[in-house]
Amino acid sequence: MLKISLNMQILVGTLAGILLGLGLVMLDRDSSISQNSLYIANLISTLFIDLLKMVLVPLVFTSIVVGVANLRAHQQINRVWLATLSFFALTMILAIMLGLTVANVFRPGEGLQIAMFQDAMQGFEAKQMSLRDFFAHFLHSLFMNPLAALAEGHILAIVIFALLLGIAMVVGGERYRNILILMKEFLELILMLVGWIMRLAPLGIMALLLQLIVAQDITLLTTLIKFIVIVIGATLFHGLVILPLALYLTTRMTPLRFWKGAREALITAFATSSSAATMPVTLRCVEQHLHVEPDVAGFVVPLGTTINMDGTALYEAVAALFIANLVGVELDLTQQLIVFLTAMLAAIGAPGIPSAGMVTMVMVLQSVGLPAEAIAILLPIDRLLDTFRTMVNVEGDMIGSLVVQKWIKSP
Repeated sequence: MLKISLNMQILVGTLAGILLGLGLVMLDRDSSISQNSLYIANLISTLFIDLLKMVLVPLVFTSIVVGVANLRAHQQINRVWLATLSFFALTMILAIMLGLTVANVFRPGEGLQIAMFQDAMQGFEAKQMSLRDFFAHFLHSLFMNPLAALAEGHILAIVIFALLLGIAMVVGGERYRNILILMKEFLELILMLVGWIMRLAPLGIMALLLQLIVAQDITLLTTLIKFIVIVIGATLFHGLVILPLALYLTTRMTPLRFWKGAREALITAFATSSSAATMPVTLRCVEQHLHVEPDVAGFVVPLGTTINMDGTALYEAVAALFIANLVGVELDLTQQLIVFLTAMLAAIGAPGIPSAGMVTMVMVLQSVGLPAEAIAILLPIDRLLDTFRTMVNVEGDMIGSLVVQKWIKSP
């Protein structure tokens, strides 16, 4: 009997979701077939995402604790820290520079009149946050009651606590050996659960993509087509050229070999638009398909899921220049440098803030005096663009783990 691989099942689910979504678009949205199909799709997709979120917190916690404890034991933690943060910073800088370059060359927003979006802007209330408030909130989100952080899913606080606990276990030495063994066994159990959840991935991804296609406003997509094409084009260039080139130059791994091993995580990221929800799949792909050591993967992937946001940083830089063109404001070099720095900070700090994408985008706009209400123009198309930038965010985490492993092994 022919057994179809999970990769192939996910690919079939992706194509089926797109085709079924296009089919429903052609039908009357108020028809019973459309309503029932969307209801069933919503049930399946919600179940899939909830299952991923269920294992997310214990997976982040145990993988970081075990990874740090093992790396400290091998005296490699300092090299891993330096390599990880250097790679994340470098790729994010390249992503923002790419975003600003394409926005200056193609100038999205020119020729459009902001009056056509006036109704949306008037009905939108921007959630304001100054740079000082942002820093205060970000620092506060680093250190929380660990039980509250675990219960409420504050990933950044969980990462920090797990890092400290892992280091403390190494400093304590043999005294805490049994706790480390328990953590390793718990991590193995969680990874087993992830394997079970992935059996639902083809259906979950199909349902998510079906809803994504049906929810799009064709008229608005046509109006903002230039901006959408520029954002998707720049994001894909970063994901298909810059990141694979960095991987090849460092590890000699070909892009095709990488994409084959990373396919499950990339498709899940595209469908869910959530780096955090995709993290269990990301870790599974990195360890099982790309053969990164669990100690390195368990450190780099959860940290990258929290702070490494190439796609988000690129998007926020392009969006700021798009809105500047829309309102007729010419940003000089100094103002674009401010956008550069603010977009980088916003992308790193986004997970610690409620309504993260909205708040950080408003902060980027305010940093150069652009109207915060203009974010209302972006909200209807944000879900579509979020699929691509999340996929690149996740790709950056996976490539980062491969690059870091190569760096720490080199003499």
